[in-house]
Order: sequence, then structure tokens, then C-alpha cells
Amino acid sequence: MPASARPLVAERTTAHRRGVNADERRAAAEGPDLPEGLARALADYERHLIAERDLTAHTVRAYLADVATLLEHAAQLGHHGLDTLDVRALRSWLANQQTRGKARTTMARRATAARVFTAWAHRTGRSTSDAGALLGSPKARRALPPALGHDEVRQLLDAATEAALDGGAVGLRDTAMLELLYATGIRVGELCGLDVDDLDEDRRVVRVFGKGRKERAVPYGAPAASALQAWLVRGRPALVAEGSGPALFLGARGARIDQRAVRRMVHARLADVPGAPDIGPHGLRHTAATHLLEGGADLRSVQELLGHASLATTQIYTHVSADRLRKAFEQAHPRA
Repeated sequence: MPASARPLVAERTTAHRRGVNADERRAAAEGPDLPEGLARALADYERHLIAERDLTAHTVRAYLADVATLLEHAAQLGHHGLDTLDVRALRSWLANQQTRGKARTTMARRATAARVFTAWAHRTGRSTSDAGALLGSPKARRALPPALGHDEVRQLLDAATEAALDGGAVGLRDTAMLELLYATGIRVGELCGLDVDDLDEDRRVVRVFGKGRKERAVPYGAPAASALQAWLVRGRPALVAEGSGPALFLGARGARIDQRAVRRMVHARLADVPGAPDIGPHGLRHTAATHLLEGGADLRSVQELLGHASLATTQIYTHVSADRLRKAFEQAHPRA
């Protein structure tokens, strides 16, 4: 592939580089082996995702990886530009993915990536038609996400608070992160991206930048406020280093904490709660949403708190609550 047409990974902003390791950057920079016309389109599409849609590094990598495999398949079928790309090529690509044993969720995601790409190509005049508009995709089966019970959450947070007494700065940080994850239902990436000034301690609200850099304000309660105060006053100053910057949560060496470190911590803490499912930070997000709905919150409010673009995404949590209600009914009602 010509160097000028390769995806412009080297030109990404510092914010997009965060969380991308050297191997991933090198692999992305090399890019797939494509004809010049397709390679240039892929590079232009990356610029669009970063500069115009302001997507996160993770989302950009996912879109580019899916589109790159599509274009590689198209090239093998003899397509050298986007003008000849048709729905038959797209269906052939998806069929090829299916023969490789890809999951339904993966197939559905890649079909969506293809539709978004071809719509962009048609809208920007790079293609005379939108082939993806005719492309269907397998409907992904949506399993009910596991969630902690109220007692399990209490045990988790009480144990973390007790451990913080002897755990020093790291213990205080872990307790604050757990409290905030459960109180707000924010994503782990959103948690790691928080800065100190994103907290409004007087109003107990945190400013969060979600997918697509969309900003929202999420409230948190008194227990989370106490844990955050302890971290900011006694914990963070002990870990802060020259390169810490404004990051709210820091790793052991003073840099902004990594998502993998948060996941490891959550799994480790939950392992000490008897009978609790082995969920990560996203499981705490599911738990927060489930408990909000069970407590009487309306679906639209939960959608706003979680930062879901579509109400349909939030509705899965009503299924979780209904499932729990049925189990309680079957256990308690004499004529269940």
C-alpha cells in the first residue's frame, strides 16, 4: 500500500493514542494490502472517524478493522475502487465470516460497520450508490446480563472500605472507583478518562464524556462522595507524580490508571464475595441500571444516566428486572 494512503495512525491525537499499545499502532500503521483506490478510501475514512466524528481510539480501531477485512475481501473479488462495490460483495464477505465460525454478535457488528462505511462513501461522492443499504444482518441474541444482588453489592463495598483502612492510597483509590462505578453506572473507559475537575463535589455530580465524546452529567450519592473525598485528600497525593496531570484516578506509578488495572481490581474484589457472579466493571454498570429500575426509576432517566443513544439499548434492563420478579413470584406465591 502506498505510504500516503495508509491509515493515518501516526497523526492521531494524544487522546486517541491513550490505551493503544505500540504493537497495535504498528499493525494499524502498516495496514492491509489493498489496491490504491481502496487504500486511499480507508485512509480517508479514518480521518473522518477521528476528525469529524471524534470517536474514541477503541471505536476507531474496531471500525477500521472491520472495514479493512471487507475491502480485502472485495479486492480478492476483483474490486479496485468503491464504485464497483455492490451488495453481492458485502454478502459474500459476511458469508465468508460465517464459514469461519464468527459469532452472531460479531456478524451483526460487522454488517453495521459495512453499512456505516458505504453510507459515508455514497454521501461523500466516493461511490455512486449505497450498497450497504440493501445489506441485512443476523440479529444478535441478547442474553440477560448478570447483575449483583443488593446484599452482594453491600458486601463488596463494605469489604473494600474495610480493606482501604490497611491498603493505603491504593485501597482508598479502589474503594472510590468501586463506589463511583456502582453509583453512576459509567463505563470503565469513562471512569479512567475522568479528571479531577470533572467532579462537582458540592452538587455531587460528575461530568462524563461518553461514546462520540458526548458529554453528560451523572449524579452520585453520599457513600461515593465520602470515598472520593478520602481518595482526593489522603490517597491521590501519595501517588501523584510529575506526569499525573489532571487524572482523577492514578496507577501505582502515578500515571492515569489503565482500564485493565480497573478490571483486574473489580474481579479480585468480587472473588471475595461469596456466591457473587464473576463480573467486571461493565457488570457493575448492569447492576446499577437494574437496581435503578427496580427502585422505581423511569426508563428514560436511566437512558440518560447511562449515556445510551437509543432507548432500545436500555430496555434490556427491564428484562432483567422482569426475570427477577418472576423468580421471586415462583418462590413465594403458593399457586405459582
